Amino acid sequence: MNPPPVETSTRALERLIENERRLVVVALAIVTLVAWGYLLAGAGTGMSPAAMSTWQFPPKAATLFGPAPWSLPYAVAMIVMWFVMMVAMMLPSAAPMMMIYARVWRQAQRQGQIGTGSPPILAFAVGYLSCWFGFSVLATALQFALERGGLVDGMWMWSLSRPLTACLLVIAGLYQLSPLKRACLSHCRSPAAYLAGRWRAGRSGAFRLGLEHGAYCLGCCWVLMLLLFAGGVMNLVWIAGLTILVLLEKLAPFGARLTIPIAAILIASGVALAVLA
Repeated sequence: MNPPPVETSTRALERLIENERRLVVVALAIVTLVAWGYLLAGAGTGMSPAAMSTWQFPPKAATLFGPAPWSLPYAVAMIVMWFVMMVAMMLPSAAPMMMIYARVWRQAQRQGQIGTGSPPILAFAVGYLSCWFGFSVLATALQFALERGGLVDGMWMWSLSRPLTACLLVIAGLYQLSPLKRACLSHCRSPAAYLAGRWRAGRSGAFRLGLEHGAYCLGCCWVLMLLLFAGGVMNLVWIAGLTILVLLEKLAPFGARLTIPIAAILIASGVALAVLA
């Protein structure tokens, strides 16, 4: 039997790539929507973190009246809550990188550099989200310390201290102007250039690439995420606002120019709070 014409094979590959792209977009959208649904079922109903530790949605009325005492199950529930929140907030901004990775994978496959098979997007995503899981563990530890110090409300997890809020705002503003922030943001805004210089094949390579991209993303946004303690970790408006800010910084054509105005607003707000305290 004669092999299929090159043109037919090329069109088939293009259809496969297009179908894969749609599948990846749908999968990322579903994961993001599920994460936001989790947040809406929790924060949107005004429940405390204690309700999340019961794993019941919607929660029973008895769980709606304040935080539970800290215990290992409660701490695990808090880690899960933070991680799901990070998935909801950060995964949309990482989607373009994953799409470009899938495209580069197929190009390498077409050139005979790698074997057959689908792009290991799942391995890339697991590597990326591993960084934010680590952040979630540290954020939970910080939440515990701030609650024990009487600086953060145990139900809505927002700051009860003007000095703390002022410090968070000023630190976030100053970090916006730091070389580390600029370097990490530059990476997040130029995923194609990064992949061109750091390409790795295989699932382990995809995991490492995702892990590295997650580290850059974490370096870009970790201080902004700490502002959740200022506005309320369970405050959906604050969560949505920070999510939009991250998306604009990373994906909008004018995103890089937002750094200085955002820094100015954060620093000015922190200084104003400090003066009024």
